[in-house]
Order: sequence, then C-alpha cells, then structure tokens
Amino acid sequence: MKAVYFKDQSVSLVERPVPRIPEGEALIRVAMAGICNTDIELFRGYYGFEGIAGHEFVGVVEKAPAKPELEGKRVVGEINCGCGKCPRCLSGDPRHCPNRTTLGIKGRDGVFAEYTTLPLENLLLVGDTLKDEQAVFTELLAAALEVSRQVHITNNMKTAVLGDGKLGILCSVGLRHFNSQILLIGKHEEKLSIARNQGVRTFQVESSKDAKKVVEEFGQFDLVVEITGRPDGIGMALEMVRPEGTVVAKTTSHKPSEIDLAKVVVDEISIVGSRCGDFALAISFLENGWVDVLPMIEEIYSFSEFEKAFFRAMQPGAKKVLVRF
Repeated sequence: MKAVYFKDQSVSLVERPVPRIPEGEALIRVAMAGICNTDIELFRGYYGFEGIAGHEFVGVVEKAPAKPELEGKRVVGEINCGCGKCPRCLSGDPRHCPNRTTLGIKGRDGVFAEYTTLPLENLLLVGDTLKDEQAVFTELLAAALEVSRQVHITNNMKTAVLGDGKLGILCSVGLRHFNSQILLIGKHEEKLSIARNQGVRTFQVESSKDAKKVVEEFGQFDLVVEITGRPDGIGMALEMVRPEGTVVAKTTSHKPSEIDLAKVVVDEISIVGSRCGDFALAISFLENGWVDVLPMIEEIYSFSEFEKAFFRAMQPGAKKVLVRF
C-alpha cells in the first residue's frame, strides 16, 4: 500500500505492506482523511514524531475477522486505543490509559495511508445521509463538543471562543446550541463569517495578543475556550476571564507555554485541559444538521498530491484541507 511518512520535517510517499489485523481489530480502507493542526505540529517536532501520521478519517471496513458483519460498512474511528487491562480501561476510560496508543500520533500508524487498523470497539457506523466530506469532521467536532461535557454551560454564561481556526469555528457553532450568545474571536474575516452564518457572534482582532481590546469592548468572560494554536494563547485567555472564571485549554503546540501563575492563584481561575470527545455525539450533530462543516473545506486533494495538500494546510489562515483516496 502507499503511505505518507513523516521524518525530520519532511514528508515522502512510501510503499508499506498492508497492515496485519491484530486480534479484536478491523482492517479499514481509508476513503478520506483530514489534515489537522496536530499533524502539522507532529511534522514540526511535537512528540519527536516519526512515522505515518493522520487521525481524522472516514473509511470502509475491509476485513473484520471477529465481526464480519461490519465488512463493507462505512465507519469513523475513535483514535485512542487502551490496553484493556489497566484501571482506566477497566473503568471505561481508555482515552487516559497510560499504555494507550493513539492513531497517527503515538505508537500506532495513522490514516495517511491506504489502509489502517483499529479495535472494533473504536468504530462507529456512518449513515447514508452523511457525505464523506462531512463524516471526516467527526473527530474534530467531537473534540469541539467535549467542552460541553466538561463545563456546565448555561445560556446566561458569558462565553468566548478564542481562535478562528478549524477547531475554534466548530467549537463556537457547536457550543452555540448550549449558549446562544457565544462570541468567536479571531483575525480572519472569511473564517469568522463561517461561524457568523451559523448564528455565532464574532469579533475581529488584529493580533492574537489583543486581549485588552476584547475586554474593553465586552468586559471579562465567565468562560474562555482557548483554541489559538499558539503557545501564548493561554496568556490572552487568562487576561480575558473574570476572577473565579474558567479557561478551557485546547491548544497543543510543540513550543511550551508560559502563564502568569500568580494571576491564576489570586483570581482563583480554573484551567481545564480538553482533548478528544464523544464521536457518537458528534455524529448526531452532523446527522441532525446542527452544524454545517462544508463551508470549512479549503480544498480536496487526491492522495497522490499529499505533499501539495499538506503544505497548503500549513499556510496561515487555511481552512480544512482534505485528502481523497
């Protein structure tokens, strides 16, 4: 099979054997994959990564020896694979298994390849009402909606999403169903308009450091979701949140962040880390039309053009770049 290999900040198309099917797993033929900011951070050195990246996908089950009725079915897949034996896994939380592998990120080859494997329990069926171009957003939307599972969001809670990247847009349009007055803050009018067209209030800033301008315009917030993709984004979020407020941090960067810990302590601010989410919830949002992901697509490339697609995705302000197999 053809696959894309990351090494020393380069990408190359290589030939690899079709992966063997571990016990309890399925072989999946990848139909479409999305290029994520995490993939870009891996390329730049996050985790010291080398290998086959990619974790956003929709595909078709090629072989599932333990569950043959899945063969031929279209699926998406949760990316964290627990060991099944530790206390975390036994309590039903493989996402935080200390021995987990993570698709295309840690210990498990990703979906920038013609085939991949995942445990059967990680797979979710995709209905005929969803196009591949919609289903491929499942992982990203699940991560966006995870905030609603971590923080009790009410409609009178003054809430801001900081950052108008792909995850920021999805977070704002998803959380709008919990808070109708949510505010998306970003630098790019074209991207802000995607959220605005789905009922989200927006505010444009010139710099990701322009917290003072935001506070002067709106005051401080009860909840700030930080998704700037920048190591200094958490500092801006802390300037925008009120005393005893909450900051949800979703940025993963290969560069470390610095925060004013004294402000966190004195103002008694809660900082909540937020990562992956519930795929079934995300699929429900997509199937019910509660979010529209199609305007977020920058371009769709063929797999043979992966290098071109990847460097397009790396351009500042780029929307979601997809790869069709």
